[in-house]
Amino acid sequence: MFSLENKTAIISGGSKGIGKAIAFKYAEAGANVIICSRKKENLDTAVQEAKSNGFDITSIECNTGNVDSIQNVVNQTIDKFGTVDILVNNAAANPYYGPILKAEDSHWDKIFQINVKGYFEFAKACSASMIENKSGKIINVASIAAKTPLEGLGIYNISKAAVVMLTKVLAKEMAYANIQVNTLAPGLIKTDFSRALWEDENIYSQIIKSIPQGRMGEPQDISGMALYLASDASDFITGSMFTIDGGITT
Repeated sequence: MFSLENKTAIISGGSKGIGKAIAFKYAEAGANVIICSRKKENLDTAVQEAKSNGFDITSIECNTGNVDSIQNVVNQTIDKFGTVDILVNNAAANPYYGPILKAEDSHWDKIFQINVKGYFEFAKACSASMIENKSGKIINVASIAAKTPLEGLGIYNISKAAVVMLTKVLAKEMAYANIQVNTLAPGLIKTDFSRALWEDENIYSQIIKSIPQGRMGEPQDISGMALYLASDASDFITGSMFTIDGGITT
């Protein structure tokens, strides 16, 4: 039930962190995997790492804030593999840290363009192939920030709450075509995106105290649930959010 043989998956933000861990997990499960992100050097590094682990993945440069760039990824994927079966919307941006009342319009625009509208545009671009196949899995990566506001991340928190509702809307509207849409809500995960939190010993020690399991998560801690939601094992689950946070929001 957890095999992804003959399935094709696109993972945005797939060159590092959670996205890369999911990409490797999918490749291990037999999927054709396409990772995309803005920086070619990061993509090249991920592809080489995959090869050293015995996986063959494809990389395509993509700015998920640009519709044409998103469509190019989908077009190249279909040209190479014939279809898109799985989409993981994982790319994210957060150019501002601080009180929300001091944020600028540009911060709102950037965060929502990548974190919300980019997710929608990628789902829309993949929808034709999925609807034609009467099968598909869309996994939107949100955050525990969608459930409880994280300090200094006001706009980011709101964008992740929007991702949860986007998931529910897409789940209802695409259910007729046997397409399941779900959300992953990671907690505090040790990635480059969260480096400022775990490199500072004082901040890190406070974080650890707040997590019942006594540690920050690792990217691979997210990949197992991502595999479940991409596989046949989750065929009757849609519109749901799965929290992976070591108990911090319990």
